[in-house]
Amino acid sequence: MATKTTKINKHLFVWVFSFLLGGFGIDRFIRGQIGTGVCKLLFNWCTFGIWELADWIIATVKAYGSSYGDVEDFTFDANGNYTK
Repeated sequence: MATKTTKINKHLFVWVFSFLLGGFGIDRFIRGQIGTGVCKLLFNWCTFGIWELADWIIATVKAYGSSYGDVEDFTFDANGNYTK
């Protein structure tokens, strides 16, 4: 029995998470930057949303460094797990 997989473009995935949940640092957790995500979660309110806006702009112009490597798509399996 074959498992169903879904592919999503990583740029769209990061942009949506940055836009919707960037204030909570979720976008940084997804990028694999756990320490920065925790700092953003705790201190984003100090920047009055500027940090969230800057991360959204970075996601929009696709400048998030080597966190994802050269892979263009995320692959989700039937259980909801994803791979880079």
